Amino acid sequence: MSLLAGCPRCAAPVARLPAGGEWSCPEHGPIDPLLRPPYATYDAFAAHLVGSSGFPTYLPWPMSPGWSVTDFAAVGDEPGRTRATLTCCSGTSELDGPVDVIVVAEETGVGLGARCAGTLHDDPGDEVGIGPPSVKVRVESQDVPLWPVSTSGLGGELDRSVIAGEAQGRWLWIVLRPASAILLLRDDWMLRDVSSLGAPLLEIPYGGPTPLW
Repeated sequence: MSLLAGCPRCAAPVARLPAGGEWSCPEHGPIDPLLRPPYATYDAFAAHLVGSSGFPTYLPWPMSPGWSVTDFAAVGDEPGRTRATLTCCSGTSELDGPVDVIVVAEETGVGLGARCAGTLHDDPGDEVGIGPPSVKVRVESQDVPLWPVSTSGLGGELDRSVIAGEAQGRWLWIVLRPASAILLLRDDWMLRDVSSLGAPLLEIPYGGPTPLW
């Protein structure tokens, strides 16, 4: 399956300079490309994990019955040079109806998490780390505190909740639509790096409407 190349920070079309050179965005100049399949399948996800080897790809774990992996992406077009990964799991909850949960792990300055969150700056900003965290999630064997990231100053509809923190030296963003789905994050909520999970990935459902971000 051919991957779609884009900018991590925006939806503008990108181009690669001649002779296999740098990728360039008309809005942000030279970039590490965002590589995303046109739709989610097991084979495409397995290829994503191989291409981003050495960088974590997180999924909520265990996945709830009826939920599926509907999107994923990575930033960086060469093995060993991945700078960010994204996954989206979609399903329904009794209180919220259809729900999308986007998880982004990224190095500083990439801007993919901010794009999904709809915020203005590449990184979460000064709100992270001030006061008590709003939630802690389990990432592998570590409890990771996450703080709310406000989107109220951006105009438009408040259609999502955003929390962010630091895990294993990288920014960790979780973006939930609708905003009320933040209540799904309980104290026992867990993220797992599935990059070396193996056979259990075959049991995960893939596909469904591609989320907007």
